[in-house]
Amino acid sequence: MNVKSLLDLSTEVADALSGGRPVVALESTIVTHGMPYPTNLDTALAVEAAVRAQGATPATIAVINGRFKVGLPRESVERLARLSGGVVKASRRDLAAVAARHGAAGTTVAATMYIADLAGIEVFATGGIGGVHRGAEETFDISADLVELSRTRVAVVCAGAKSILDIDKTLEYLESHGVAVCGFQCDEFPAFYARSSGFKLDHRCDGLRDLARMARLQREIGPGGLLIANPIPEDKALDAETIEARIAEAVAEAKAKGVAKKDVTPFLLGRVVELTGGRSLEANMALVENNAALAAQLAVELTRL
Repeated sequence: MNVKSLLDLSTEVADALSGGRPVVALESTIVTHGMPYPTNLDTALAVEAAVRAQGATPATIAVINGRFKVGLPRESVERLARLSGGVVKASRRDLAAVAARHGAAGTTVAATMYIADLAGIEVFATGGIGGVHRGAEETFDISADLVELSRTRVAVVCAGAKSILDIDKTLEYLESHGVAVCGFQCDEFPAFYARSSGFKLDHRCDGLRDLARMARLQREIGPGGLLIANPIPEDKALDAETIEARIAEAVAEAKAKGVAKKDVTPFLLGRVVELTGGRSLEANMALVENNAALAAQLAVELTRL
C-alpha cells in the first residue's frame, strides 16, 4: 500500500499547495488533549485565524476514520473539541495502528510533522515541543518529537519545549542528533510560559528573509528540519521562578500518583493550570497563536524565494 493513499487534503489546502501558495500545518492534540472544552475550540479557531491573517492557509491535521486529514473543516474541529480526551493521542508510531482500525486520533508534534511532510507542507506551528522528561535518567522518558525533528524536513515554530520538561537535557539531545535550532529575535531558548530558560542558543535570526533562507537550506541539507524558537509575547509571559515552583509541585504529584508515559504531559499541564489559577492556560493560548502568526509569515516568505 502507498501510504499517500491515506492522505485526504481539503480542497483549500490542495489548491494552495498546487498553486504554490503558503500553507501552515497545525497539530490537533491541542484540540483533543491540550486544553479543556470550549477553550480548546476557541484556541484552535483563533490559531487558524492567525494563520489566515498573515496570508497563509491553515492545515489542521488529524486522523479521522483511519484517514490522514490535512485541513479540517470547522465541523470536524468542533467535534474533536467536544470529544476532548475521548480520542487517541497518536505519535508517529501509532499512525498505522489507528489507520488500520479506521480510528480517530489527535496528532502529536511527531505525527503532525510526518503527515505534513507527506503532504508537501514545509512549515508547522505548535505550542511547545515534547522533550526529555524530568527524571529521564531513571525512566528513559524521551518524547518521540525529538526523534522526528532529527529526521523529518519540516520547519517547526515553537515556544521552546514545554516547561514541565528538562530543557537542558532536551537541548543536549537535539544537539547530539543534529537538530538545527534557531532563536527568532532571541538569544536564549524560551521556556514555554516564560520567555527565557537561561540556556543560550548557538544561532539567532532577526529577519523573515534570513529565516526563510535558513529553513529552505535546512530542508535541502537535512537530515531533519529547522526548530525555530519563538518566545511567548512579553505581556503574556509568566514569571519564570513562580511557574517553575508550580511545575515542580505538579511533577511531584504525578510521581506520587504513578502517572507515566503518554499520560504525564496532559496531567502536568492540567495540574499547572489549576495551580496557577488559569494563568498558564491563558499563556498557552497566547503563545500558540503567536507561533501560528510567525509560521504563516515564514510560509509566505518561503514562496518568495
